[in-house]
Amino acid sequence: MPTESGSCSTARQAKQKRKSHSLSIRRTNSSEQERTGLPREMLEGQDSKLPSSVRSTLLELFGQIEREFENLYIENLELRREIETLNERLTAEGQAIDGAELSKGQLKTKASHSTSQLSQKLKTTYKASTSKIVSSFKTTTSRAVCQLVKEYIGHRDGIWDVSVARTQPVVLGTASADHTALLWSIETGRCLVKYTGHVGSASGDQTAHIWRYAVQLPTPQPVADTSQICGEDEVECSDKDEPDVDGDVSSDCPTIRVPLTSLKSHQGVVIAADWLVGGQQVVTASWDRAANLYDVQTAELVHSLTGHDQELTHCCTHPTQRLVVTSSRDTTFRLWDFRDPSIHSVNVFQGHTDTVTSAVFTVGDNVVSGSDDRTVKVWDLKNMRSPIATIRTDSAINRINVCVGQKIIALPHDNRQVRLFDMSGVRLARLPRSSRQGHRRMVCCSAWSEDHPVCNLFTCGFDRQAIGWNINIPALLQEK
Repeated sequence: MPTESGSCSTARQAKQKRKSHSLSIRRTNSSEQERTGLPREMLEGQDSKLPSSVRSTLLELFGQIEREFENLYIENLELRREIETLNERLTAEGQAIDGAELSKGQLKTKASHSTSQLSQKLKTTYKASTSKIVSSFKTTTSRAVCQLVKEYIGHRDGIWDVSVARTQPVVLGTASADHTALLWSIETGRCLVKYTGHVGSASGDQTAHIWRYAVQLPTPQPVADTSQICGEDEVECSDKDEPDVDGDVSSDCPTIRVPLTSLKSHQGVVIAADWLVGGQQVVTASWDRAANLYDVQTAELVHSLTGHDQELTHCCTHPTQRLVVTSSRDTTFRLWDFRDPSIHSVNVFQGHTDTVTSAVFTVGDNVVSGSDDRTVKVWDLKNMRSPIATIRTDSAINRINVCVGQKIIALPHDNRQVRLFDMSGVRLARLPRSSRQGHRRMVCCSAWSEDHPVCNLFTCGFDRQAIGWNINIPALLQEK
């Protein structure tokens, strides 16, 4: 009579055990659904003083929490089953693995290692799921009012950068891949001057240009009311909804073709530039992995700031001190100190896991950095070992900007969204975006203007337009 071998018998027992365990999981889930459904129906039937909309929102949120924990529970059971199956297989094959005999100690070590890997997977899954739940509650009880005020249309290619003049008259500046830079009247949306001195995309010709123009602002016109309350349920739109923004700049717009000063020391694309306090020096960042400090009057190179391992992505200067921060694709940003003429110190900060797209100074001794790793981190210059706040998002982050007065961070994303957070990492709002307003492609940059009475935030993107917004944050949020 034929008999079963030991390994076949063990495998059959393991299969029966898995089948029984699977049935147990299904029965458990079914009974739990019956138990969890009853209280929800009872809650919906009870009298409450809460408004119906608030109750519906709460019930929906608690339903999401219930589903998340149910999924965690099921995955926990599945992982435990995998651990048991692995242990059974190791026990059955313990006499012939890799053609060698394993002692009980070696077998226990191998099983322990595999169990540890699965345990780590369970911890990671649990952490990710609970983080999703916590982030859904990390919102403010008040809603910011975000009003689209003006669209600035005239570039023929994507806009890389947007900036606002720090002195009077307050005008808007944009730099584009169409080889031009434009100055705009914030109130009317009219182009004031067009600069065509570059022969590459923005500063793709490896140079930085300084040019001057006497601005005469036109008479402001009444602004149409396009106010809209910011929310997280804005209508999405696709690229096919993008309007035709190939409109040309008005023919009466003056054109400047020759720079006042040309700074020529880089061996790669100049990706950013900023003025040092006092206006006598300017710093530029390039894809040649260096940042250069120039004297404005002589156009001479004063310092070449080297040390980054990959291309630079941004540079920023402190508003009141001789400090420069540079960011790079090497996942770091560096702080350069020129306050002491005899000593030029540098500090390297490694807090991200992907390209640092920008790092900017803010109020006091804080630096805010954004990255392609989908995080924004707030740092204290007095203790840069770890961030004092971390903001986690669902998309890569481009050039951030901070409103110093209200302490609000604007986050432009690859996914066409622009979100607002406070310095502690609490989400305040998301700019409205639909088929009628907002950006239709990746948002590259943002800039605050705290002195302008109407527009206080500007954004630009690959849809070839810049947009001016009026952001009204409730007083409750400003006091937080």
